[in-house]
Amino acid sequence: MNQILKLKKRLKPGEVYRRSDLQKWSNAVDRHLHILLQEGTLEKLSGGLYYVPKRTAFGKAPADEKQLVSIFLKDNRFLITSPNEYNALGVGTTQLYNIRRVYNRKRHGEFRLGNRKFDFVMKPYVPASKTAEFLLVDLVNNLKHLAEDQPAVLDNIKNKVKEMNKRRLKKLVSEFGAVRTKKLFAEILD
Repeated sequence: MNQILKLKKRLKPGEVYRRSDLQKWSNAVDRHLHILLQEGTLEKLSGGLYYVPKRTAFGKAPADEKQLVSIFLKDNRFLITSPNEYNALGVGTTQLYNIRRVYNRKRHGEFRLGNRKFDFVMKPYVPASKTAEFLLVDLVNNLKHLAEDQPAVLDNIKNKVKEMNKRRLKKLVSEFGAVRTKKLFAEILD
């Protein structure tokens, strides 16, 4: 069996691979990548990042967002969020944004992975999950970038804090809040 067929047997539809992952299964990785890209077995997402398209009734499915970011970062400690999620808090945000923000400990900047754009933000602390408290702190951190009535949203945030878990909120403000956010919540929580 030739090397390209051996490599193809290792590839799973819907999976994202780094060039270095494929290198261990190939004796001529660049030549094999070129062949696999030309025949459509692989799609290039970014420099050194490849996706095996998964076919569905609607065509090719995009790569799983979490797996894509995990392989890109070579780390599982990240949180993907969007300003659209603030709308669920009920504090007066209603706009829709085409932004995917990735809080992580390794990368900073805007990166295009396949046909998706991500804004990677390095933070020393990244929460394990998105809670209402996290979204509220993140909203205040990013309020100046939103196209909302900021004074009205701030008034609603002050009321929303009454419904939140104060201990969890204080912890998130301390570990994740920007200086301006810490000042605002110090006034509200005391």
